[in-house]
Amino acid sequence: MVKREDPHTAGLNVYRVGGAVRDALLGWPVYDNDWVVVGATPDAMRKRGFKPVGRDFPVFLHPDSAEEYALARTERKSGHGYSGFEVHASPDVTLEEDLLRRDLTVNAIAQGADGQLVDPFDGQRDIEKRVLRHISSAFSEDPLRVLRTARFLARYAPLGFSIALETVALMTKVSQSGELEHLAAERVWVETEKALGEPSPAVYFTTLAECQALSVWFPELSGEALSQSLTSLKYAPAQSQAPLAHWRYALLVCALDDTARETLAQRLRLPNAVAQLARHVALTLELVKAPMDAVSVLHWLERLDGWRKPTQVDAQLVLVAEVADEKVAALEAAWNSARAVSPQAIIEQGFQGAALGEALREQRRLAVVNALESA
Repeated sequence: MVKREDPHTAGLNVYRVGGAVRDALLGWPVYDNDWVVVGATPDAMRKRGFKPVGRDFPVFLHPDSAEEYALARTERKSGHGYSGFEVHASPDVTLEEDLLRRDLTVNAIAQGADGQLVDPFDGQRDIEKRVLRHISSAFSEDPLRVLRTARFLARYAPLGFSIALETVALMTKVSQSGELEHLAAERVWVETEKALGEPSPAVYFTTLAECQALSVWFPELSGEALSQSLTSLKYAPAQSQAPLAHWRYALLVCALDDTARETLAQRLRLPNAVAQLARHVALTLELVKAPMDAVSVLHWLERLDGWRKPTQVDAQLVLVAEVADEKVAALEAAWNSARAVSPQAIIEQGFQGAALGEALREQRRLAVVNALESA
């Protein structure tokens, strides 16, 4: 909590809010604190050494801890999407008014400097009952809350949480309203990426399907395709340089054809690394699901650009260990043999130009053939 001797916050009416309070009550580790300041002005915060960082509303960084301190505020819907709000932040905004603008009751609990909880919307009760429930009808004014609520369920489903029926109904209403279409693709991906890193990522997508949001941003996964896609999530490598969430996304879309996969990637404006990992995973699963021969293995190595980027092949071998462990040894042997072929040795034989490329590929093919036969 706030240290009373902290000269930067002494005399301020400060409360810890949001996820830090929620997770502390759940017994989860708390890594970041967010604070709300009631009764202060931006000028007063700056004079205390706080650094302003909020573009749309007054948020400040603590001079020492760099934790975020936001002035209490209210919001009024003024347009479409996540950012279509007019913000009112002033010393007359109360703590309860600030908490009222939040999404779920479990996220609207504040804790004072004395450790006492302020819980005007019975968030503690909903934590005990394991329910995610919206605070008011204002929930529907921010369409991103549909995705956030689904993400929270992906995190807390193992603890027995569910979404209140009335909240599911409101999420469905938002999905049907067309508001989701006004979200920025980058915001959709941020929520999805976080959900894919949660303990129950499949719940995120089944929840979006239940409230009719999946068909807005993920139409390629709607219907019967979803069940098959979710089954693949279990193969995500736990130990890899690529983040777990990125592996899970790649596996989620591996059953899609190339066109559908690329269409979804473009709609979400995925980072290049994520989109490429999805392509590589699709190639790998196509390889291991069919009988392997030298031609298919060499094609796989070439499509992975293994000669220039060997780590991309190594990463896919980690995946193979998850989905088809019996084929790992053969693929590793083929890969090691193929990359041991020396271009310089072929050059010294007098090959150059197109002939050099053909000779190099043939030597690699023969290396793969021998490795597969010996495996």
